[in-house]
Amino acid sequence: MSEVAMIGIDLAKRVFQLHGACANGAVVFRKKLTRIQLLAFMSQQSTCVVAMEACATAHSWGREFEKLGHTVRLIAPNYVKPFVKRQKNDVADAEAIVEAALRPTMRFVELKSEAQQARAMLFRTRQMFVGQRTQTINALRGHLAEHGVVAPQGAIQVKRLADAVADETLGLPAGVRELAKVYLVQIEDLSAQIAALDRQMKGAAKEAEAARRAQTMPGVGPITALAIETFAPDLNCFRRGRDFAAWLGLVPKQTSTGGKPRLGKTSKMGQRDIRRLLISGAMAVLQAVERFGKPHNGWLISMLERKPRMLVAVALANKMARGLWAMVTKQEDYRNPATMA
Repeated sequence: MSEVAMIGIDLAKRVFQLHGACANGAVVFRKKLTRIQLLAFMSQQSTCVVAMEACATAHSWGREFEKLGHTVRLIAPNYVKPFVKRQKNDVADAEAIVEAALRPTMRFVELKSEAQQARAMLFRTRQMFVGQRTQTINALRGHLAEHGVVAPQGAIQVKRLADAVADETLGLPAGVRELAKVYLVQIEDLSAQIAALDRQMKGAAKEAEAARRAQTMPGVGPITALAIETFAPDLNCFRRGRDFAAWLGLVPKQTSTGGKPRLGKTSKMGQRDIRRLLISGAMAVLQAVERFGKPHNGWLISMLERKPRMLVAVALANKMARGLWAMVTKQEDYRNPATMA
């Protein structure tokens, strides 16, 4: 029997499909194992490369396989799909994972630590609560609008809605008033939870040196800095800042052919959370420039005169991403152009 050089695992909740291959890609075994059998089987295998799709539970299993001495390679699912032959099933998926992992130019996802995944849970939980609060506020606005109480959008307008509910002279029906109070209590609870998570995220951002350094750049706050620390790989793996910006999807989408470059809208092919936060931070910087118009921001002022505001924000976010890469890789804080002039 040939020695196994790589094992591809199609992950699932209970039943896992394994595909063992030797160094030249020839099939050594195909096995179906339960969740309880998987670690016991992998502990009996000689050290090899274990390839999986970067999906749910992949990082947890990857850490367990590394403890057994195996080398773990995680692949983005969209890079595996082209290698699936004909019908899609667990056996074909496991084989496709091995075929993709054997490609010399394949790009792999960095394995996340438990600390990174804990920070990711913190970030996602806050994001979920913010979405739930927005949904609740909009629902309350919609219901009260049917009874003549109209308020602008935004969480800051909740007080106006609460005052309207408490005002008995408006003549709101008793049932509407009682249900509106239920909405207001829910909004207040969610706001308290979000505030507590914000404090926790600020504390986590202060502990990490890279996150502290990133916050010295205008437009980058603790949430953005923590998102980079959590969701981005080690920035030293990028050869230059332009590669990091491209990884975030802050570059034009290419449809070039025949040697003719054709650039379109922003590709949006990278990590969406970091990209969204950088663009939001860039918009905040643009507001400050438009209000105060500092001399060292001549590039932004000239861009705003010629280009749409959102396009300028994306261009600034690209510039911020390249600057963040330089700051982290060179271990330097942000250097203000005004002080360097």
